[in-house]
Amino acid sequence: MQLSEFDFPFDPSLVALQPVSPRDHARLLLLDHRSERPVHRRVADLPSLLNPGDLLVVNDTKVLAARVSGIKKPTGTPLEVLFVRDLGEGRWEIMVKGVFHVGQVIEFDQQSHATIVKRDSTGTEVVVDSPVPVTQLFKARGVMPLPPYIKREPTQEDHRWYQTVFAKHEGAIAAPTAGLHLTEELCRRLNVSGIKIAAVTLHVGPGTFKPVTTERIEDHQMGAEAFTVSAHAVKAIQETKRTGRRVIAVGTTVVRALETVMKEKGEMVPMSGESRLFMTPGFQFKVVDALMTNFHLPRTTLLMLVSAFAGIDRIRRAYEEAIKERYRFYSYGDAMLII
Repeated sequence: MQLSEFDFPFDPSLVALQPVSPRDHARLLLLDHRSERPVHRRVADLPSLLNPGDLLVVNDTKVLAARVSGIKKPTGTPLEVLFVRDLGEGRWEIMVKGVFHVGQVIEFDQQSHATIVKRDSTGTEVVVDSPVPVTQLFKARGVMPLPPYIKREPTQEDHRWYQTVFAKHEGAIAAPTAGLHLTEELCRRLNVSGIKIAAVTLHVGPGTFKPVTTERIEDHQMGAEAFTVSAHAVKAIQETKRTGRRVIAVGTTVVRALETVMKEKGEMVPMSGESRLFMTPGFQFKVVDALMTNFHLPRTTLLMLVSAFAGIDRIRRAYEEAIKERYRFYSYGDAMLII
């Protein structure tokens, strides 16, 4: 398939700069296979849209405040470093803009600095020299790594806004945004309605956002992202399937974790590893029966995954409807439920 098939005209004024309050008052575009036209609802309506015995699977990754200001030595040029992944023994994968060479130093404060040990087309790595763990630097100096399409500086409120109520295992550089809509009160109402919730972990990294630059989308190579599907989650999924109920993924990251296990193991079993799964139209989904997801950027692997799940023409019509009705887009925006 051609990359141009996943493009659409867009009004930048629809990009949400902050979430609605409360979160579950976000709009929800319902794509029900039993109806030809989308239906306009709210996330708070989920208990009435799902059935007793259905299982919501959420991503419990926790976003690191991993965007840290520093200066480039010896020029003193101010910059920002995004710490992407801990490689062990003080070595980190980072993202930083500008011209750098191996051996160059980035200073964060009088006691903490990083030395570039790799800088090529595959990425940038540094060794950090600091009297405190890097995660302590995040707590002291870090800000939330908001996506670049949110045209404002991160604030203290983003530490709460850009984290799901399920956030538990640190390691993500971006939020699993569909999960941002779920509140503790909504989860309580779902439970009362007999709808269960289980969690998996996928640490959202650059792989999710890596631009597709190949004209044939099949030539794109996904970056790896660490995930864990626990025995508890597997048991919940198996019980849901056994009783003929639906597994509803809250977000594309959950889809990737669950379908990676099935593709690699041939059955749902507990598994930890790295996912490079790239889902495009024609992919056969074996675990996920329904999907709640935000609206995604054009020409992205996220839009391709959603198109694979629901059908490219159906998604194109849904996006046209969302734009016409001025839904709020992207990380802090509204959502869509595909059932």
